[in-house]
Formats: sequence, structure tokens, C-alpha cells
Amino acid sequence: MSNTIEIKVPDIGDFSDIPVIEVLVSEGDQVNAEDGLITLESDKATMEVPSPAAGIIREMKLKLDDTVSEGDVIAILDVSESAAAGDETPAGDAAEEPEQAPEEQTEPEPSAKEESVREPAIEESPAVTQPVSPGDERASGLAAVDPSRVPYASPAVRKFARELGVDLSLVTGSGSKGRILREDVSAFIKSVMSGSVSMGAPSIGGLNLDFPELPDVDYSRYGETEKQSLSRIQKISASHLHRNWVGIPHVTQHDEADITDMEAFRLANADEAKAQGFKLTPLVFLIKAMVASLKKFPRVNASLGADGETLVMKKYFNIGIAVDTPDGLVVPVLRDCERKGIMELGAELAEVSARARDK
Repeated sequence: MSNTIEIKVPDIGDFSDIPVIEVLVSEGDQVNAEDGLITLESDKATMEVPSPAAGIIREMKLKLDDTVSEGDVIAILDVSESAAAGDETPAGDAAEEPEQAPEEQTEPEPSAKEESVREPAIEESPAVTQPVSPGDERASGLAAVDPSRVPYASPAVRKFARELGVDLSLVTGSGSKGRILREDVSAFIKSVMSGSVSMGAPSIGGLNLDFPELPDVDYSRYGETEKQSLSRIQKISASHLHRNWVGIPHVTQHDEADITDMEAFRLANADEAKAQGFKLTPLVFLIKAMVASLKKFPRVNASLGADGETLVMKKYFNIGIAVDTPDGLVVPVLRDCERKGIMELGAELAEVSARARDK
């Protein structure tokens, strides 16, 4: 013997018209109390709505991408005989006061109010200073560095990934707005098993350098936009800039200097430089000053070793010069600056700047 109840959207705070981003059951499915039925996503949290009792789904009232508010009917449930025998609450209240989950259910899904508080806990975790095992959602330390980069997935998918030991930051989502689906996790496991995808990521001394893809944000929601294709140079530069940002110690130094004598020398030699086909600018003097500074403070002219435990001290002095071009900033390099004089550097600077602007 069984009775039928309506499962309704519980109290979800002050939110309304919340999109359904995942439907976890179908008509005819057998469910237990506290099994997830649908997943909702507000502006602040993602939550699963559980079944209040065990039974069979007679009819689903919602589908993917529907919007719901508190009190909307999710499904019609034929409550099983054992569940109905122990239920003293009226059918109309069943969705608001779900039964106690069975003993074997050790991780009941949080209520809407709990979810809005607990979900960001991943983002508020302390900074990760040691390598993290695959499957830990803090892998690569992104939750501590930038909460917006935490893998986009529902609680059910996160739990599924944890059970399989999958690092969600390595999985590409195929759902709406790049959301990771259960099928994406399964496909990733199959790819790893076939050898076409590696679980590893580039690193320096155990520091994970593999960041997940940028989220697909619809910026046109906030105003007028225009898309422009990246140039070949910009595409090539991106990976190198990211690598160097992580692997090279960065230093910014501000100081003041009296350049009266320098300017007098530059102007006195301007005509000679012009006769050789270039303009003698203050920049070449700054290059020589930088070389002198790097000789005095050699650790600034160093890079982090691949093992993450050593500094590579460089005995040469190659200086990058930012050149403004019609296609954006390009940084050609003047090599062995310690071996070249002012006039030689001035001529080379003019040459590489022209080559950068001409691509």
C-alpha cells in the first residue's frame, strides 16, 4: 500500500525564479529519503533538493533550465509502504518537514539556508602550501588564491568526483556556463584510462602551475561589447608570460637620481648618433645603469630552478625593452648588455624597436 505526495521546493531564503541546473531523477525511478532530486543554483549558492521520503517518482513537474520559487511542485512521489507507515505528518507538509534519513545515509544534503552559509567554505579555506592529492577540490590552491576559479559543479558531482579521486580542476565542463556534469567526470576517467589525458600538471618543485580555463562569462549582460581575435604574437606570448610570471622572482624598485650630467652627455653626442642613423635616448643609459645594479645585487638577475629549491644565478645581462606597437606591447631583448657601449646599445635599440613594430 502507498500514498501519493507532492514534493515542493523548500524554503530557499529570499530568492525566487532560481534555475534548475540539474535533474537527478526520472519518472519511474526508485528513490530513498534524502536522495537528491534536482539541483538549484542561486547567485550565491548551489543546492540539491532531497526527497522527503522513499518511494517511486510517479511524475516529474520540472525539467532542466526551468525556474522555480519556494512552494513550486517538483514531482509526485508514490511513498513506499514502510515510509508511509512511519510518517505521521500530513502529505502537504511532507516537503517542508522531510523524514529522518536512514542510518546508512552519512552525508545528508544541507538545507537551503545551511547551503548558503556552507557552500563558500571551500573558498574560505586557508592557503594551500603543500601539494594536494588528486580529488581534493583545493588542488592547485585555487580556492585560496581566487574563489571564482573553484571548479563549477553541483554538490552531487563534487561527491561523485571525490569518490573516484578525480581533481575537478582538470575536468572540462560541458554544461551550461561550463558547469561540470557527472558525464564529464566519467568521460575524464575514460580518457585517463585510455592514456589520452594525463592526471598530472606542469609544476615547479611541487607547485601546480596548471590553472583551469577561464569561465565563459557573458560580458554583454553588463553593456556593449566587441570581440577581436588575438594576433599570432599575442597567442604565443600568453603561455610564456604566464610561465615567466610564476617562475621568475619579480622586483619593483623606485629611486631618484640627478641626471643633469647624463643629459648633458646625451645631448653632446646626439648629433653623432643621428649621423649613425639612430636617436640617442635616455633609455640606453638606464639599460647600463640596470646592468650595474644587477651586478651589485645578483639575486635579482636570477630565475627559480625547475626543482623549486634553487636559484639560477645568471652571469649574463639580457634586458627586455617594452616597445609600443599598433598590435600591442612587445618586449624584444637586448643581449649581453654588459659588453656593449652606449652608442652600440642605442643603435641596437633602434633596430629591434623597428623590427618589433614591423612584426
